[in-house]
Amino acid sequence: MENPVVIFGAGTLGKIALDIFNSNNVLVYGFLDENKELHNTEISDVMVLGSPDDDGFLKIIGNKTEAFVAIDHKRKKQKLVEMLNERRKTMPVNAVHPKASVAEDSEIGHGNLIAARTFIGPGAKIKSHTVVHAGAIVDAFAEIGDFSEIGAGAIINTEVKIGEGVFVGSGAVIVSGIKVGKNVRIGAGSVVIENVGDGETVFGNPAVAIKAKKD
Repeated sequence: MENPVVIFGAGTLGKIALDIFNSNNVLVYGFLDENKELHNTEISDVMVLGSPDDDGFLKIIGNKTEAFVAIDHKRKKQKLVEMLNERRKTMPVNAVHPKASVAEDSEIGHGNLIAARTFIGPGAKIKSHTVVHAGAIVDAFAEIGDFSEIGAGAIINTEVKIGEGVFVGSGAVIVSGIKVGKNVRIGAGSVVIENVGDGETVFGNPAVAIKAKKD
C-alpha cells in the first residue's frame, strides 16, 4: 500500500491497527474519533485530528489517502463504512499484520483487521469489515461474514460457515462443518458442536443457548 491511511477510531482497536500499519511501513496520517477529549492529542506520535464527521478531514480521503475503520460497535462501524462509500466513494482498506499467515488462495474482502499470529487457511473466506484477533485460526474453507469479530486464540475449524455480525469469544472452538447464523454471540472458551441459529447467544463446553432467539 503506497498511500497513507486515516484510522477512524482511536481506542484499543485503532491502536492495534496503527501497530499493523507501522509494521507494514504504511504511513498513518492521523486518527479521527468522536471523543473530543482525544482531539489534538497524540498516540505513538500520530495525532487525533478531530471527529469522523468533520468535512475538513474527510475531504482528504479518496485517491491519495486511504481509510480504515477501527470501531468495535457494529452499528457505528456500519454507518462509517456507508458514509465512506457514499460521500468519499471509497472502501476501507485491510490491515493485515506481517506476522499473520494468510494462504494465497484465501479470499479477503475489504476493511478487515487480521492481527499478528493469525492463520487464515487455504480456501478460507473472510468477507468485509471483520476483526480476527491475535492467534486466531480460520482453517481451510471456513467462511466468516461481514462485521464479525473472532477473539484471540479462537479456532474456526474447516468448512465452518459464520454469518454476519457474529462475535466469537477468545479461545472458543467451532468444530468442522458447523453453521453459525447472523448476530450470534459465542462465549469465550466455548466449544460449539451444533449449528447455531440467528440471534442466539451460546456458552459452555459443549456450548448451549443461554438466551432466546431474537425476532
